[in-house]
Amino acid sequence: MFALRSTTGGRHKGYAPREGLSETMVVPRFLRRPMRMLSRLEEVETRIPRFAATSLTVLLLGASSAYGAYLGGHMPAVMQAVTARTGFAVTDIRISGDKQTSEIDVLDQLQLNGWTALVGFSADAARERLLTLPWVESATVRKIYPDAIEVALVERKPFAIWQHGDELTVIESDGRPIAPFDGRNARDLPLVIGMGAPERAASFVAEMSAYPALASQVKAYVRVANRRWDVHLASGVQIKLPEGDVDGAIKELLALDQSQGLLSRDIAAVDLRFAERFIVQLTPGAVERRTAQLEAEKKAAKKAGRQI
Repeated sequence: MFALRSTTGGRHKGYAPREGLSETMVVPRFLRRPMRMLSRLEEVETRIPRFAATSLTVLLLGASSAYGAYLGGHMPAVMQAVTARTGFAVTDIRISGDKQTSEIDVLDQLQLNGWTALVGFSADAARERLLTLPWVESATVRKIYPDAIEVALVERKPFAIWQHGDELTVIESDGRPIAPFDGRNARDLPLVIGMGAPERAASFVAEMSAYPALASQVKAYVRVANRRWDVHLASGVQIKLPEGDVDGAIKELLALDQSQGLLSRDIAAVDLRFAERFIVQLTPGAVERRTAQLEAEKKAAKKAGRQI
């Protein structure tokens, strides 16, 4: 049973009923503690703290303002302003790996305005913007609290400078363009010229590297009709290579140069395109000297014939 009536009219031992409760009601044991707590609450005097109304008004206005900023899409700006002015504004930027990439370009892609808070700064969005820079292969952006951003770049590897028309472009080994050549970046790279040169330059330059004595003199590699190569030396000599058996042609050229010093002579070009012929073209000055020499020999021969 949940309630028992006293048959003697007396009070239950251990329980003193309070005003408002029936003196003949016996409460079960598990309800006695909650009932005591309820009865004590009736005796507590309610007191309202000072400035409670003002505090509630301020709280209400603040909540309304925050909700309005959220609905209007201004919450990120509000958070930026609050956090920046409480010591979380970005003041330290650490950049590494920027050999070819300008530091100014990196800062532009971070989009910092002097009051940018680290809390609201998106490292992922900054990384995506950095990947749009021409030299950047990959990028890592880290937030270091309370006020630092760390940027680590991995740049693309330049292979050669490609001349097409009047334009110069730095390219990778697979022929992909990186950025326009500005006369400053990657100036020690080989120069390749002509259509089709970027895609085939890597294999040809590797083939030429087997002959370091000749490769060290190369000024430019010219792709001709996208079928074969001409090699221009720093001395001004042009070597016209065949479509096939490039190795055989170069070995023949080097053998002749070693025996007769061909490449150090006053010549303009060596034509190796024909297996049955080895053609050497003289410079205009050499042609004039050779012509004058022949004329002198003819005159000498004629004079000697008259004397006989």
